[in-house]
Amino acid sequence: MKETIIALLDEALAALKQQGLVPADTAPRYKVDPTKDKAHGDYASNLAMTLAKPAGKPPREIAQALVDALPESPAVRHVEIAGPGFLNFFAATDAVAQVVKTVLETGDTYGRSLVGAGEKVQVEFVSANPTGPLHVGHGRGAAIGDCLCRLLEATGYDVTREFYYNDAGAQIQNLALSVQARARGLSPDHPSWPEDGYRGGYIIDVAESYLAGDTVDADDQHVTAAADPDDLDAIRRFAVAYLRREQDLDLKAFGVEFDVYFLESSLYRDGKVAATAERLADKGHTYEQDGATWLRTTDFGDDKDRVMRKRDGDYTYFLPDVAYHLDKWQRGFTTVINEQGADHHSTVTRVRAGLQALEAGIPPGWPDYVLHQMVLVTRSGEEVKLSKRAGSYVTLRDLIDEVGRDATRYFLAARRADSQLTFDIDLARSQSNDNPVYYVQYAHARLCSVMRKAEADERPFDHDLAMDNLVRLESDQEKALMNRLARYPEVIAHAAANREPQQIAQYLQDLAADFHTCYNAVKVMVDDAALRNARLALGLATRQVLRNGLDLLGVSAPEEM
Repeated sequence: MKETIIALLDEALAALKQQGLVPADTAPRYKVDPTKDKAHGDYASNLAMTLAKPAGKPPREIAQALVDALPESPAVRHVEIAGPGFLNFFAATDAVAQVVKTVLETGDTYGRSLVGAGEKVQVEFVSANPTGPLHVGHGRGAAIGDCLCRLLEATGYDVTREFYYNDAGAQIQNLALSVQARARGLSPDHPSWPEDGYRGGYIIDVAESYLAGDTVDADDQHVTAAADPDDLDAIRRFAVAYLRREQDLDLKAFGVEFDVYFLESSLYRDGKVAATAERLADKGHTYEQDGATWLRTTDFGDDKDRVMRKRDGDYTYFLPDVAYHLDKWQRGFTTVINEQGADHHSTVTRVRAGLQALEAGIPPGWPDYVLHQMVLVTRSGEEVKLSKRAGSYVTLRDLIDEVGRDATRYFLAARRADSQLTFDIDLARSQSNDNPVYYVQYAHARLCSVMRKAEADERPFDHDLAMDNLVRLESDQEKALMNRLARYPEVIAHAAANREPQQIAQYLQDLAADFHTCYNAVKVMVDDAALRNARLALGLATRQVLRNGLDLLGVSAPEEM
């Protein structure tokens, strides 16, 4: 319906240009949005107000000229001018009801598009250091990243999901030393415990498995423990593989899988980090100062130059990031989205600067970033800080075990990534309308119950009879529900383009609210067979869109609750 109104307005604007009422070169950016109050119609546009200045006339006068120039359309019942010059469109009932037919015909594909035209997109998300269990912040990144991939696929993109393992550097050394200390029987309160060692109970599990000579499979790795507490290299390899496997199991329990697992260590092993440093130097973008090698990132928008190689000869962490992203570019990913925690904010500019210095042809704003804020977990109004297993933070597995996968995914994806999130365990577990995931899932289950009742009453759905009588869906509640269904494709497109999966969650809550309101106001199982089947068709279409939207969030659509 929105597209129809835009097309009508564009034709009316062309007519006003031809009449000389509006300059021929006028290209207004106007809106057509659903109205909040149905007394003002179904859609409203501000086109007349955007044309007032270039036309040199009052907005209401332009509005009247637009109304006079609007082509006839069976989709529009009438148009009113309101306030300073808004155009309020009242849709014809049969035009609104066509969305029911469209949804039922397209089913699982309703709302999907081919706007991406098969373009390759790589989304990197989670990318946790393999030094411990995934925490709730990683969970938020997993939920947002996976939902974003689903949205991009729904809009026609060829998506690759990638996990980058930081399996090199000081943190991995601290992990190995911690496991070695446990393997030698030491505890964190022992004077010989590593200064920056990891203290969680999971370190005991890793040490015991290592001493038992266990074998661990982690993606492409097959590592057998040496069982020697003095072999630090063997301990390091085993500990990384063990924790990679644990993280992978947590992610599978969360419904998240990856196409590519990329190891930071491979960048060093294959000489790509050294080659990147050499190439930057050859291009004249580096200099020596205070015994360190610096990259002139200020030439590419950074607020200060950055150390690329420290005095001791080790590379700083951002150089392998630059090498890694060059590898992404060379793999043919012209669109890359990194979903990371807000603590990565400082790396955005320097990675982009390094890439600009390194490779001609990479766009200045490449790659894209979606940065999420921290998560505060509460129970009974109090912050939950500790995990029995991790010792110092709440793990993703803790949340899944507490409230289930569906509620965890929904809650972590339902807020804007750049806003802080309070995860209320009590709310997520509650079976009430205050719990958004329960509210949406209950709408789906309620619709399934309606269809079961129709079968039990020996009044099953008659598709042909329903399609012939959709025009009878004329109550305000039914029209509001149908208008909401019609907006779903636009919501998907907007959410994907703006990298905002939370728009889907908000839409589903609004759709569920419209359905519950309609269900309470309009009786479905009436004796009039034509009207009953039309209403059953509306219910089936609503159930379909609820299921489609929940699937984009990776949340189930239960048939009973």
